[in-house]
Amino acid sequence: MRSGGDSRPVTSATDARRRSRRPAWAGRNYSLLTAAAFVTNLGSHGALIAAAFAVLEAGGDGGDVGLVAASRTLPLVLFLLIGGAVADRLPRHRVMVAANALNCLSQAAFAVLVLSGEAQLWQMMLLTALGGTGQAFFSPAAEGMLLSSVQGEEAGRAFAVFRMAMQGATVGGAALGGAMVAAIGPGWVLAADAAAFAVAGAMRAFLDVSHVPERAPGGGMLADLRDGWREFAGRPWLWGIVVQFSIANAVVGAADAVYGPLVARDHLGGAGPWGLALGFFGAGTVAGALLMTRWKPRRLLLAGTLCVFPLALPSAALAVPVPVTVLCAVMFVTGVTLEVFGVSWMTALHQEIPEDKLSRVAAYDWFGSVALVPLATALAGPTETAFGRTSALWGCAALVVVVTAAVLCVPDVRNLRRRTKQVTAGSRPASADAESPVRGLG
Repeated sequence: MRSGGDSRPVTSATDARRRSRRPAWAGRNYSLLTAAAFVTNLGSHGALIAAAFAVLEAGGDGGDVGLVAASRTLPLVLFLLIGGAVADRLPRHRVMVAANALNCLSQAAFAVLVLSGEAQLWQMMLLTALGGTGQAFFSPAAEGMLLSSVQGEEAGRAFAVFRMAMQGATVGGAALGGAMVAAIGPGWVLAADAAAFAVAGAMRAFLDVSHVPERAPGGGMLADLRDGWREFAGRPWLWGIVVQFSIANAVVGAADAVYGPLVARDHLGGAGPWGLALGFFGAGTVAGALLMTRWKPRRLLLAGTLCVFPLALPSAALAVPVPVTVLCAVMFVTGVTLEVFGVSWMTALHQEIPEDKLSRVAAYDWFGSVALVPLATALAGPTETAFGRTSALWGCAALVVVVTAAVLCVPDVRNLRRRTKQVTAGSRPASADAESPVRGLG
């Protein structure tokens, strides 16, 4: 059974009043994690825009922008599994703080180079790669820490509020970052992102891990990775959905990053309408998270997976192409439904994965989600040349539908149910090998 964020008893009237202002599920750890995630998301999504414009201002072209972006993705893919093993072996908050420190230093150095006017492509690629390395260690630790910070039937609501804060910061950070790049230049936006990492890292240093049992001495890193793989591979619903999203994320990423801007340029009026459509998607994710603070679907993964089908709609809309107003509506609906899946997925992980395996399982989840994205993005251009842009976009939409329909063939995806107090009255299974909770609850 997971403990909540506050592991120590409240001993004073002041503490009791302070605690009463928060919902029962919003413990100290959860509140710190949510606030820190908001700060880093606000800075990071502005920094993504700033990094692209920094490359262009240094004399680079679109290909150079792609190289810098790839420099972040490659170490993220390479180190994710190691990061998951480390986060389950060491105190997770220390891993998070160390990763934030690396991100802070790399972004600060990036900002200094840009502000000095001496930034070179290889330097920007190196510093971006350091940021990706930090993210590879941070993400599994952060997900494991968040999943262990809430408990009980209100876990889904807690995750919905957390994701609403993150998505709101994403929308606000992109808008604010774009305005700041135009007003004061990309260097200062990168400096602001470095400061955001410093603030968030300081907040995460105060996380309380006394409720997490100490890890018993075991094998080395390879043994940890094998143990995490057994936990991952022993659950068909888990690896089935990760495989689904490895393909879906890849084709949707290619459509958004490559085909979307091209369709906007040729048919929708340029970057402005495309940015507006992306803004509607962000607003949809916030609305979806708000919906999930109220809605508790009993069959978690069935409801979530059915809500993945609309992920095919943006590619289909670009293939037509539809007017900007219709595209914005499509993007909004897609954002809402995708967030239903996101909250349902986090709730399923929270109730089914043992606490000491959370970060390793999260690492395999992250790895599957990003591993094919660089390949799909690189192949988007040749695919368009070979088959045409319209056919490529319809192909993206069809692949999303096919893989989503395929994962519904997994019985555990259809049958996994949200646990109630009556169901969770007993002990939690220690591992996938010890018991089959999905089939037992189904």
